[in-house]
Amino acid sequence: MDILINSLYTEKQIFLRELISNASDALDKIRFVSIASPDILKSNPKMEINISYEKDLKILEIQDTGIGMTK
Repeated sequence: MDILINSLYTEKQIFLRELISNASDALDKIRFVSIASPDILKSNPKMEINISYEKDLKILEIQDTGIGMTK
């Protein structure tokens, strides 16, 4: 991960902001798709971004309930 961060982004804060932005885009996409297919939200109607941190393992986890790219 350090190689990716250091090669694409000059600051870790920018990389983190990009990840959160991507999660937001995934929520926008499921919101848009649900207009034509409301059933898509039946399994998980909450649209949220969860950020958790495991201090001992130094792991930051970002999860969203949206849908990502398909191609």
